[in-house]
Amino acid sequence: MLEKIFLLLTKVLILKIPKPTFVYQLISYLLVFPLYRLLFHGWTKGNPNVPREGALIVVSNHGSDLDPLLLGHALGRPIAFMAKAELFCIPLIGSLISACAAYPVRRGSSDREAIRTARARLNEGWAIGIFPDGTRQINGRIDKPQLGAALLAFYTGAPLLPVAIINSHRAMGRNQRLPRFIPIQVCIGNPIAPPTSKDRKHLELTTQSCKDQINLLLDQGITTSPSLITSSIL
Repeated sequence: MLEKIFLLLTKVLILKIPKPTFVYQLISYLLVFPLYRLLFHGWTKGNPNVPREGALIVVSNHGSDLDPLLLGHALGRPIAFMAKAELFCIPLIGSLISACAAYPVRRGSSDREAIRTARARLNEGWAIGIFPDGTRQINGRIDKPQLGAALLAFYTGAPLLPVAIINSHRAMGRNQRLPRFIPIQVCIGNPIAPPTSKDRKHLELTTQSCKDQINLLLDQGITTSPSLITSSIL
């Protein structure tokens, strides 16, 4: 009897959906919408693949500072990202990123501490956003992904959702002073089950599956859209 009650409470906990704050919605519709849809002529493919409830780990390529904003808007549900703890000490910025579901990670903190923080968010029903490469890539692809997303999926049982952001690295990439208003596309892949073990082999296989699907989505997105073909060679 106690086991059934525990399972029921666990199910309710996992399936609850956090509500975005008013500030989050304001930023999404008044800032991100015109940026993504109008200035960058953005469009999204694969929305039916996004689970509408429960814990979710969104893994994506990372080519621009725009990426966290674009992902939350394009997927249609709030996504929590890690942010440097120092940012939360800045009065206005700290309030804004807190309202947008970001959570602090201190410089030099261990991966174990970061995973504990992310696990807490997942237990609250959030979608967590992770860039497997850990930093922006000049070529906009997944090159050398780390195993953190797969490990987090193992600990929480949350599925991984591969997402490809096409052209954000060309629109506003590293060492780029001014943005280029070229088309950006967000392609959402198929969910990947968490690894069944935290052995390195299992984590690497899951991570490789995410990498392969994201890079394939990047290639398919460019080859199927004439506007993206043009902008990709500029």
